[in-house]
Amino acid sequence: MTTPIKVTLIGATGLIGQIILKALSSNVSITVTVLSRQESSTTTEIQPGITVHKTDFSPSNLESLLRGQDVLISAVGGTAFTEQKKFIDAAIKAGVKRFIPSEFSTSSQDDAVIQLLPLFQQKRDIINYLKGKEEEGLSWTGFVTSGLFDWGLESGFLGFDIKTKSAVIWDGGSASFTLTNEKQLGQAVLAVILRPEETKNRFLYIASVETTQNEVLKTLEDVTGSRWTVTETTTEEQVAEGFKKLSAGDFSGAFALVRATAFGSTPGLKKNYVKDQDLANEVLGLEMESVRETVERVVGV
Repeated sequence: MTTPIKVTLIGATGLIGQIILKALSSNVSITVTVLSRQESSTTTEIQPGITVHKTDFSPSNLESLLRGQDVLISAVGGTAFTEQKKFIDAAIKAGVKRFIPSEFSTSSQDDAVIQLLPLFQQKRDIINYLKGKEEEGLSWTGFVTSGLFDWGLESGFLGFDIKTKSAVIWDGGSASFTLTNEKQLGQAVLAVILRPEETKNRFLYIASVETTQNEVLKTLEDVTGSRWTVTETTTEEQVAEGFKKLSAGDFSGAFALVRATAFGSTPGLKKNYVKDQDLANEVLGLEMESVRETVERVVGV
């Protein structure tokens, strides 16, 4: 019998964490453990059969809980990006082989992204920290997914409102970009755990669709059988409004800046991973999907 791969996940109840947990739980060769804050009562979203350890996230407690684990995955949110240094140090002391940091978004290695989202400098700092620890036996893998396509459609985050059949289109809507669906994000993480040597110490750019806002809009109109109401906007308007809200303490301003990393025309922005990056889909066994099949699934056709 093959020895199971032992994986620990931090941040399992967030959006990304739940996607990853679902994928890991589907593979019988992986044993999953979740670390949760002692004061947290959010355990209802953890699947039955998953071991959950409460922790104060002190270095000694982390080291103890990580001993014997093969992989540590961090899916923490923005308020905990810098805490990942503590995770890394504990993982090294515990003998963990692979650390997957909280990237799972647009690239922290893109200077144009840092310009739009200064918080992502903290993500870049973590990668630099990991690179400095490679000789101590801990390897790493960073995932660059851009936005989540199916979730973004369903929630309205991408500016397409299925309920009101309305859309906000940036700069004419003809610029191409890539997005990733939830299932493929989970499959990508699973593939890295099962293919450690091929995915060691590198960024993996993945995508489910290569599209434009106009294609998404047209597909939504076709699938819903309705003409949608369109509001035109520009990168300049959206970015300015985003920073204005943030400076006033309104964190929702960050949402427009996140959208700008996919839709925007910021100089130097590499938003189409099919054309601008070395796409890792083939390495991970992922296939591109059509916009229509995703739209039909989300709309419920």
